[in-house]
This record gives sequence, structure tokens and C-alpha cells, in this order.
Amino acid sequence: MVFRASMERLQVRDIQTLLRDFRGLDPNDPGQWPLFPRVVALVAIFLAIVVGGWWFDWSDQLTLLDTKHHEELTLKDDWVSKKRQAINLPEYKRQLSEIDRQFGALLKQLPNRSEIESLLADINQAGLGRGLQFELFKPGAEAMKDFYAELPIAVRVTGIYHDLGEFVSDVAQMPRIVTLNDIAIEAQKDGALKFDATAVTYRYLDDDEVAKLRKEKAKEKGGK
Repeated sequence: MVFRASMERLQVRDIQTLLRDFRGLDPNDPGQWPLFPRVVALVAIFLAIVVGGWWFDWSDQLTLLDTKHHEELTLKDDWVSKKRQAINLPEYKRQLSEIDRQFGALLKQLPNRSEIESLLADINQAGLGRGLQFELFKPGAEAMKDFYAELPIAVRVTGIYHDLGEFVSDVAQMPRIVTLNDIAIEAQKDGALKFDATAVTYRYLDDDEVAKLRKEKAKEKGGK
């Protein structure tokens, strides 16, 4: 108990001594201050410098540093992506060549303007060759697309079920693309069937037609 009381008296005395060191300090002559006030003043100045530097400069620099770090990560990802593309460039070229080849093969299945008449004759002959009677075979107006045109043909034939099936199969196997749409079949009194459909064939546009179509689309956009 005596030791504890002595320690408390020493602590009180030290605090009083420290407080006494802060009394009567001359702000114009800090070199004459006692040690503890000078240490406290230096620590306070240091903290003020740190806080001021953070508030006025370092926070902006850290924000800029964080932004640049994210930009660096983005650039790295972009570099890795382009590096992969460069490594796989021969494979991409091979795939592009294969796509061009397949597209060319499909394009060859589209007749040009001069071949449309022979294609219509082939469709007509396919029906006659199966013993069908044509009641209607009327080409409609072409519908222009980006690089090809659709030509609808209204078709109405009569015949027995088997012959109609063979006719549809013949049309599907033609070297040129022909589709049958809006099919309707109606039974006749004599046991035959009336077959109504819209046969649609396609032809690719020549360079002049493509240029004209693009010019018309550009005018439409400009008018809007």
C-alpha cells in the first residue's frame, strides 16, 4: 500500500512537472523550451504536415495512382487479347478462307438475271414431268434485299398425291435455291388434289443493282 501511494505521488508530481514545463513558454524562442514541450511541438508539426500533405496533395495523387493502376490492368488485358489474336491469326485466316469458300458455293446456287427464265422453265417442267396440270404459274414482283432479290411465283397445280409429292421433291433437289411457302392442298371431286403454293427463288444482284440499291437506301436515310 505504501509503495502504491508512493507511485501515485510520483505520477502526480510528474504530471505537475510536465504541466509546469508548458507554462510561460516563449513562442518566439522555442529553442529555450524544456525537452517535453519541444518534443510535443515537433510531433504536432509533423502531424500537421502529414495531414496537410494528405488533404492538399497526396489524396489526389493516390486517386490518380489508382486510376493509372486500373488503366494499366485494362491495357494488359487488351495486350493479352491482341497477342492471342496475333498467335491465332493463321487460324483466323484459314477460317475466313473457308467462310468465303462456303459463301461462294451458296452464291452459286443463286441464279443471275439471265438464268431466271431457265429456272422458271425448270420448275414448270418439273410439274409437267410428273403429270401435273398447271392452272396457275405467275411470277410476282421482285423484292430487293442487300445483295440478292426474292422472286415469288404463284403456283397452282392439280394431280394425284404421289405426283405432287414427287414434284415437291424435284423442286427441293434443284441446283438452284427454290422454296415452297404458303402451301394449301384441297381435294377435288375426281379424287385429284389441288395444290396451291408460293414458290420463292432467289437471284444475286449485279454490281450496278447493288450500287443503285445502296444509293436509294442512302436517300431514304437522308430524307428521314
